[in-house]
Amino acid sequence: MLELKNVTKIFNAGTINEKIALDDISLTLNDGDFVTVIGGNGAGKSTMLNVVAGTYTADAGHILIDGKDVTKMSEYKRAKYIGRVFQDPMIGTAADMWIEENMALAQQRGTRRGLSWSITKKDREKFREMLARLDLGLEDRLSTKVALLSGGQRQAVTLLMASMMQPELLLLDEHTAALDPKTAAKVLDITENIVSENKLTTIMITHNMKDALRLGNRLIMMHAGKIIFDVAGEEKQKLTVADLLKKFELASDGTFANDRMLLT
Repeated sequence: MLELKNVTKIFNAGTINEKIALDDISLTLNDGDFVTVIGGNGAGKSTMLNVVAGTYTADAGHILIDGKDVTKMSEYKRAKYIGRVFQDPMIGTAADMWIEENMALAQQRGTRRGLSWSITKKDREKFREMLARLDLGLEDRLSTKVALLSGGQRQAVTLLMASMMQPELLLLDEHTAALDPKTAAKVLDITENIVSENKLTTIMITHNMKDALRLGNRLIMMHAGKIIFDVAGEEKQKLTVADLLKKFELASDGTFANDRMLLT
């Protein structure tokens, strides 16, 4: 479903501030893979997602989504293939629009829109049904402005919107990092259900190694723009946080030992 072939991204190339964010990385995700990504600050995790989404253009290499080469495709054109949820709950929804209006816009992703477009009774029933599954009481608040929702509620709605049109790829960039622990746990449960029910190919960045081990069928660790550890299936299931720390310290020569990743 996703292929990164020798992808490199360099910021401020040729200057004293040159930073190699992605260093000739290659990665293949099969259809339905749920991959968790961990690594220190500056490891290249978010840059990788931004390059896949088209926010950044790769300086070298190729990116394929479901066999289609999207390396030179603009971000807005890639949007029909990709659903995305950001770390900031304020991103991904239109604050001054109602919940149903936000969901209606998500429903139109990748299609041509005319002046006659409107929300039908059938649409509202569909939205209520989807919101009811969140168990957050939002199914009776379709005409509530998104700005009035809590951070957790807003992220849950964003997840629904990102997955509504069955994207080829779902990108989650530390989407629970700004939430309190209880709310974060609820949003992660919702995430797991949505990904499982829709069989979405997913990449989730997290700083929480317990979550990285618990969720998904595959885990990768990044350091200094490279993928330094890749584990899946039964091997992943057998790992503990202590095992992971030991393996990652060896893989990165101990250089991430003081990173905040170890504190979470």
